[in-house]
Amino acid sequence: MRELRVDMFSTVDGFGGGGPRPKAYWGFDGPGLSAWIDAQLAEEHVTLMGATTYRQMAEVVASGDDPSFPRMAELPKVVFSKSLKPPLTWPNTTIIDEPIETAVPALKAEADGLPMRTIGSASLVRSLFRHGLVDRVRVMVFPMIHGMEGEAPVFAELPAVDLDLSATTVFDDRLVLLDYRVGGAVAP
Repeated sequence: MRELRVDMFSTVDGFGGGGPRPKAYWGFDGPGLSAWIDAQLAEEHVTLMGATTYRQMAEVVASGDDPSFPRMAELPKVVFSKSLKPPLTWPNTTIIDEPIETAVPALKAEADGLPMRTIGSASLVRSLFRHGLVDRVRVMVFPMIHGMEGEAPVFAELPAVDLDLSATTVFDDRLVLLDYRVGGAVAP
């Protein structure tokens, strides 16, 4: 069965965007983070995303010249959307307009398929967790607390889930990657 991994970037207090420092990576980019991102792109996988993330990422990739953008275009992408219609501008993208709870188990059951990974797509991630479809979650924790200025809490509205810590890695002496296997749902 194919693995489904959720990758999230988060402040210490659990926010994924906005706040007092809305720049990319909250201004904490560094060689370790860049190398980790490059390593993730080098792995063969299928990227799952929602329509909003697709629109944002396709626009960034089309208008930028980052050296990782050609690789992002090469990788297969699956977008869950009822509003997007072909043809799409980002190569190697498939639209699925079926419910997550039926489409993702079918994708996971494909014996010879590549591992699957999400980027962004908070509402998709919530749906995947609600339906018990996530096998692994990795959280890159950035050294920042948004507090009252926080926007986009990454774990809001998720069901209770047990996580088993698999590994921790420190990047650039300030970022911490927490790698968890997803256990069973926590009893109410």
